[in-house]
Amino acid sequence: MRAATIVDGRIEVADRPDPEPQDGQLLVRVRAAGLNGADILQVAGHYPAPPGVPADIPGLELAGEVVACGRRAERFEPGDRVMALVAGGGQAELAVVHERTAMPVPEELDWTAAGGVPEVFTTAHDALFTQAGLTVGERLLVHGAAGGVGMAAVQLGVMAGARVTATVRDEHAREQVAALGTVHAIAPDEFVAAGEYDVILELVGAINLSDNLDALAVGGRICTIGVGAGAKAEIDLRKLMAKRGRIHGSTLRTRPIEEKAIAARLVEKMVLPGFASGDLSVPVTAAFPLGDAPAAYERFSAGKKFGKVVLEM
Repeated sequence: MRAATIVDGRIEVADRPDPEPQDGQLLVRVRAAGLNGADILQVAGHYPAPPGVPADIPGLELAGEVVACGRRAERFEPGDRVMALVAGGGQAELAVVHERTAMPVPEELDWTAAGGVPEVFTTAHDALFTQAGLTVGERLLVHGAAGGVGMAAVQLGVMAGARVTATVRDEHAREQVAALGTVHAIAPDEFVAAGEYDVILELVGAINLSDNLDALAVGGRICTIGVGAGAKAEIDLRKLMAKRGRIHGSTLRTRPIEEKAIAARLVEKMVLPGFASGDLSVPVTAAFPLGDAPAAYERFSAGKKFGKVVLEM
């Protein structure tokens, strides 16, 4: 099979051995695979794949057709359309997926859109609802809302009945985010004055942390899942105490299969119906064939994008 492959800190397309499904796994003919910030970090050597996952093939999400089923994999059959969050190896013509983390592809999604769903919508749903406990009518702030997780979080917040504010640096992308629903899209330097917020989803980094505390409502929660603009900050803990607030962080990649399976079932039940109802969409900035994987990585790294960059196989 061909795969996007990490070679000396850059992406090349190379031949790799075909994977074989083990107990409980599916072999999937990948049709599309989204790029994410974690892929950029992995290529640079800052986010190594966990044990048992291809160390040189990035890719945390994919969509495709089941080719074969390993022993005791009984939910799906060859020919079924599936998508999944994986710990790596997704940007290849073939990939193995644990059946418990696989989800059916909604009829409303083509392959390109489906390839950009699992990582960002699972991450956003887990952060907003499982971790931060967002409820109807609460005020949600999403930092860095033009990216994949950001656009998913904004849409999920609107669908859940939250009052959503989104910070977006690029003016054109700000307009696109505002068009996702009833969203107050603003420049990053305006969010404190536009507060307060019950839940803040931090996708940018430590640069916002002190101001996040100023903008937090009493009893509010800050969920940090992105540190692209820095991982260290100094804060006044008295602000946190006065707000009776909570700051917590989260990742998905290294979680045990049991937790990933739970997250997949929640997405399947609570998120996927939104594509059928029209409440959710997958904006795609650009799609590239696998052979142009280096160009796809360049486009992702260039910034000023709205939604996903996707590889098509």
